[in-house]
Amino acid sequence: MLREPAADDRAALVELMASPEVHAFLGGARSREEVERALPTEPARRPGLFVVDFDGATIGIVTLDRRDPERPGRGGGAIELGYLLLPDVWGRGFAVEACAAALRWLDDVLPGEPVVLTTQTANSRSMRVATKLGFVELDRFEEFGAEQWSGIRRA
Repeated sequence: MLREPAADDRAALVELMASPEVHAFLGGARSREEVERALPTEPARRPGLFVVDFDGATIGIVTLDRRDPERPGRGGGAIELGYLLLPDVWGRGFAVEACAAALRWLDDVLPGEPVVLTTQTANSRSMRVATKLGFVELDRFEEFGAEQWSGIRRA
């Protein structure tokens, strides 16, 4: 289930943001202390920010944000899909299911809006998720010291 963030999600979000496994393809994890200091006690709430909840447990987040036009690669200014899930739920289809639900929400809010997704080419799991969600290659570029793949999904 996707829902708005709540204060009681904080512990799971700290674990998510400090996880070396989760951030292996995202420039590396931050220390738990750094995440504790940076993460507000009351979560931000905005359209396009979802907590992934499974049986009452917070297992990840899905985001839909405008891609910064200053970042390398094509798709600047388009809506970018992002997601993070705790490692103990990887490989169970939650990423595809949660991202598909967020994309359906976006299709209702902004019909016809194209969406981009960027991942390291070395991240085979994320590449499979992108394919399952219908993203097709838009661009490849270098960022964060690694080759990145950018895909686009047209509504």
